[in-house]
Amino acid sequence: MKKTPAEKLLIGAHTSAQGGAHNALLIGEAIGATTVQLFTSNQKRWVGKEISGEEVQAFQDALAATGLSHIMSHDSYLINLGSPDKEGLHKSRKAFKEELIRCQKLGITYLNFHPGAALDGTVEECLDRIVESLLDLEALASKGETRILLETTAGQGSSVGYLFEHLGYIVDRVHKKIPIGVCIDTCHIFAAGYDIRTRKGWEETLEKFEKDVGLHHLYAFHVNDSLKPFASRKDRHAPLGKGEIGIECFEVMMTHPKLREIPKYLETPDGPPLWKYEIAQLRKFAS
Repeated sequence: MKKTPAEKLLIGAHTSAQGGAHNALLIGEAIGATTVQLFTSNQKRWVGKEISGEEVQAFQDALAATGLSHIMSHDSYLINLGSPDKEGLHKSRKAFKEELIRCQKLGITYLNFHPGAALDGTVEECLDRIVESLLDLEALASKGETRILLETTAGQGSSVGYLFEHLGYIVDRVHKKIPIGVCIDTCHIFAAGYDIRTRKGWEETLEKFEKDVGLHHLYAFHVNDSLKPFASRKDRHAPLGKGEIGIECFEVMMTHPKLREIPKYLETPDGPPLWKYEIAQLRKFAS
């Protein structure tokens, strides 16, 4: 396969959509990004905003002007599609459906979400509810181009999705009905016990992912170092090379034939000044 030039690789960050989703694209362009992740609505509220025709037009105009592509939305942190609580599950499914509608209106490529948390139930019960929640979206999901991505988690509390087996369980049961995939967060999988500090560690991790999920279901990366140690099951992001993972991990990501071309979104702390530097750093590795 022909290698994409380093400057064209899809690398970006989670930029602010304050004042309108199109602003996230403009910030992305300013920091040298070729893609971005954003929130389409306030991530700390159950009731999301409606997307107007004017907002859609502004977003499409900004896409054309900046040349960015493969835009990803991150859903609300309140949503738990595996909740054992009847009211919580209803609110989560409603909010997630509204998020998918916003993504489809804007023409967003990926809708990323944390699978869910078992709370007071078993892991398998939680996974089955997530499957049921996703299958409820079959008719809606078929109407647009947006692909739903399960994000790997760090395994804090009762959250599921920290083992590749969890993701494989869900993907296996829904991929023939709805467009689904996986987004690997480097901080999260490291905290969950997948050692990606070296090329050897990456090879072993990819072998495990292929066995449990299938690499053809891997569509995106969240690129973060980790403040917390290996297998800590704690989710705390750090700048690249400044945490417990170390810079070799990210050099491997940008040169490995199975990883180099996959879209990557930074969620490291400190915002645009750091992201501008890290995007350039990743491109340098790739070249």
